[in-house]
Amino acid sequence: GRFSGATRGMCVGHIAPEAMLGGPIGLLHEGDLIEVNIPDRSINMLVDAVELERRAAEWLPPAPNYKSGVMSKYARTARQADDGAVTNF
Repeated sequence: GRFSGATRGMCVGHIAPEAMLGGPIGLLHEGDLIEVNIPDRSINMLVDAVELERRAAEWLPPAPNYKSGVMSKYARTARQADDGAVTNF
């Protein structure tokens, strides 16, 4: 990704699909281990596949932060960040 000159060292800037859509990052729990492999350019969740399947089956989208107004409309209609985070009507 692109960062300002203030960033030093390794930095992960964007992961998709988004957690709000039920993507794999949404299945992570606090304390789960994540492996970042720079030579392979990969990020892996070190969570058992059976556990991830269980979490996926139980996953529910988080409650919205905004229930009305322009922010509510944007949250419901905007595309993911890797698609520009825009609304296309």
